[in-house]
Amino acid sequence: MSSLLFITSNHHHHHYLNSLCSSRYFYSNSCFRRLGFLFITYRRINPKFSSSQSRSISSSSSCTFMEVVKGAIRQGSAARKSIALRVEQKSYTYADLISSAWKVSNLLCDGVSQSTSEGIKGTENLAGARVGIVAKPSAEFVASMLGTWLSGGVAVPLALSYPETELLHVMNDSDVFMLLSTEDHQELMKNVAAKSSAQFSLIPSISSVPLQTSTHEHSHIEEANMEEKLLEEIENSKIIKGEDPALIVYTSGTTGKPKGVVHTHKSISSQVQILTDAWEYTSSDQFLHCLPLHHVHGLFNSLLAPLYAGAVVEFMPKFSVRGIWQRWRESYPKDETKVNDAITVFTGVPTMYTRLLQGYDAMEPELQATSASAASKLRLMMCGSSALPYPVMQQWESITGHRLLERYGMTEFVMALSNPLRGMRKGGTVGKPFPGVQVKILSEDESESDAVGVGELCVNSPSLFKEYWKQPQVLSVFLSNIVFFIENSLFHNYMTYALNVDLHNYVILCLDLSK
Repeated sequence: MSSLLFITSNHHHHHYLNSLCSSRYFYSNSCFRRLGFLFITYRRINPKFSSSQSRSISSSSSCTFMEVVKGAIRQGSAARKSIALRVEQKSYTYADLISSAWKVSNLLCDGVSQSTSEGIKGTENLAGARVGIVAKPSAEFVASMLGTWLSGGVAVPLALSYPETELLHVMNDSDVFMLLSTEDHQELMKNVAAKSSAQFSLIPSISSVPLQTSTHEHSHIEEANMEEKLLEEIENSKIIKGEDPALIVYTSGTTGKPKGVVHTHKSISSQVQILTDAWEYTSSDQFLHCLPLHHVHGLFNSLLAPLYAGAVVEFMPKFSVRGIWQRWRESYPKDETKVNDAITVFTGVPTMYTRLLQGYDAMEPELQATSASAASKLRLMMCGSSALPYPVMQQWESITGHRLLERYGMTEFVMALSNPLRGMRKGGTVGKPFPGVQVKILSEDESESDAVGVGELCVNSPSLFKEYWKQPQVLSVFLSNIVFFIENSLFHNYMTYALNVDLHNYVILCLDLSK
């Protein structure tokens, strides 16, 4: 059974909650104490869990994110020249990424042998040791993530925008044993690593393509041999298990210091499968990526899931209104053709679309026409991370023909709800549960009334986080593989979301973030 995240709005539901313990979703009436805060306004619906009807997502405990790595390796083996990433006019193949990830893995394992940290000293792999990664969106960042997982470590992506005090908080809180970064951040990161008693290393550089030489052809043979060996080692490895931690993503710290949300190999693997299937990511897709990589939107929706599908991810490290419109125009020229590296998918936050509309309004009429025509030819445009103002959605649709696909997620369970890829997308809503994800809304007063009121959202997902790192006051109670997200008296200000549900179409509306 998948894990269950239970978030409730107040502390006055013990009778109702205890009455649910006899159902097949709840196994104990002793676990409900002081619960977290998630306020929902809703219209009463069938109290049974609701989920999309489709093939189920595998939740086997043996499923690990190494499936993603293996998929990337196979992609490199099948088409060695297949591009995985583009950034700043350079391209990197899947084979390049895997080769570099292998180098990072060796670097980290060498670091383990020199470490004095308890728990990893003397081990042959990282054994769950945390690896901090500070790099702009780049091939080096991706190789560091994959290399960390290959060596049995836990990746901790860190924001380039963090001030030193926040970097130190995250480094010390997660007990990072090694900090990986690039030359452009070397001086600052070496200083931070020293203050947190972590090792520091530069991420091995990655050569871009093409390299039209005979030595490059020879390297393809060497890469093929390395990839086959790597696949064999991963297949035979018993080190990494599905429930092992793989990733710590820190919250934004809205209600206090950022908290480390721990995701396992299984939860990550489940999420990328869910997104790939629901939004039909394929190797024909090319993503324009303008999001930070220390949050789940940029990390899962537009990087890990596309790579899992064998797609191309084109990084634009710094958001640029002019650059995005230009890239779309380059993809779909005025002669109605489509270039080989044309962008097909774009996902952003509401502020990005607002700024893109402002940029559009500032264009000359002729440029507006070519820009709108180019944007209309993308396969999919999505929006999330905060509520999309309805006027922005309407204006975007009138210009580009795209009704933005809105979805809903949190760091704790990544994405759980989405408007349909095909079919009606209702403005101001975040849609229905993904295949394999279930949600349940519990009324505050246990009534069957259709009146709008306050209730609770339960999310049952194979992508649910394991725990908050080193946060014993925020408990995760494990009962027969069911996780109840519980809050105690030491933690009163957990962020809350105002949501409601359309009774007839059963879509959840994300209204706003409240506190």
